Amino acid sequence: MMMNVLLLGSGGRESALAWKMAQSPMMDQLFIAPGNPGMKAYGTCVEVDWKDRDALTHFCTAENIDMVVIGPEDPLVAGLADFFATSPELSHIQVIGPKAEAAQLEGSKDFSKEFMRRHGIPTAGHRTFTADQLEEAKQYLATIDAPYVLKADGLAAGKGVLILDNLADALREMDAMLGQAKFGAASSRVVVEEFLDGIEFSVFVLTDGKDFMLMPEAKDYKRIGEADQGLNTGGMGAVSPVPFVQDSVKKEVLTRIIQPTIQGLAHEKMDYVGFIFFGLIQTAKGVKVIEYNCRMGDPETEVVIPRVEEDLLPLFVDAASKSLLTRPMAQSEQSACTVMQVSGGYPEAYEKGKPIHGLDGAVEGVMVFQAGTKEVKGQIVTDGGRVLCATGMALDPTEALQKAYARLDQISFDGVYRRNDIGADLGLR
Repeated sequence: MMMNVLLLGSGGRESALAWKMAQSPMMDQLFIAPGNPGMKAYGTCVEVDWKDRDALTHFCTAENIDMVVIGPEDPLVAGLADFFATSPELSHIQVIGPKAEAAQLEGSKDFSKEFMRRHGIPTAGHRTFTADQLEEAKQYLATIDAPYVLKADGLAAGKGVLILDNLADALREMDAMLGQAKFGAASSRVVVEEFLDGIEFSVFVLTDGKDFMLMPEAKDYKRIGEADQGLNTGGMGAVSPVPFVQDSVKKEVLTRIIQPTIQGLAHEKMDYVGFIFFGLIQTAKGVKVIEYNCRMGDPETEVVIPRVEEDLLPLFVDAASKSLLTRPMAQSEQSACTVMQVSGGYPEAYEKGKPIHGLDGAVEGVMVFQAGTKEVKGQIVTDGGRVLCATGMALDPTEALQKAYARLDQISFDGVYRRNDIGADLGLR
């Protein structure tokens, strides 16, 4: 069976998915909307806006699309999978991505917390406040100990989580989030969480809502500054596998977190086809869930997908047809390390349109995945905060990391910035 596939998205996550899917013997044509210049090597980039339902319907019909893979979270939370399922012209198309109700696992922190509470899944204690409870929220903050964890309830592009060390800052940020809509509609509700002390990592599954395939784990680096200092970003680098995630930890995650989550989805009859990202933290009291994402992470995808040693397309077909088998995905023994190069000023204000040099270089065992780029008059320029990343692979994780940095040394643009300590906390240099 040959397939025409439409992949939605334009970031590093989608670049890695496109790179992998393009290798499938089942792939006929891969379309990417909107994609980026680097993704032209894997498929055809098309200007189709997922929000324009008429244009999307016309494109999928005209190009005989068999499957749609939804990369980012916004279309999922907005109900794009529901649109395909209920459209007479599109309902035959297989969609990799959960329906809107299930996507609230990511779309609403409060929803996900209550889901975990109902199904006994370990997570931080929490309370949720709305704008008309601002004074109550401030009073609550004064009764708990630092550090203070404030989370915008809705989607905030990875920037809606604040961890504050003193009460004055926490009160000011609570006022900014609830009283002044710092994150727009995303912070119309704010979740105050118990601070969890430990080391973070992420686990991923592909599920059909009743069975699941376990994928390689990863650890990412969210802060802009070295030694995990400064503002949160969408992610500055990642490594896979994670040395401290031994078999005992994997068993704990499987039995106490993953299985109850999948069983909870089935029990509550949520229609879930696609990836689940488990953001986890290993604490003195065991592994707990920080958050769910209803899609693959970024930049974790850029280390997880290169380590998958199976064809994704037949697995996607099985998931969409609710015939997935619960088992681990075959994975490489090699380690993968990815490092992001970002625009100067990110995650705050930054300039775009800077010419990128060195994309035609090469280092053996390294893939470059473009993200915030575009082509202007034949020149690839910066078009976002996280511009691109390099993923190195080797049996020795230190060698994989060194390869990634060596490739990034070849690539430059005005204001380029990266963290030079990715993996250092794991003993990688």
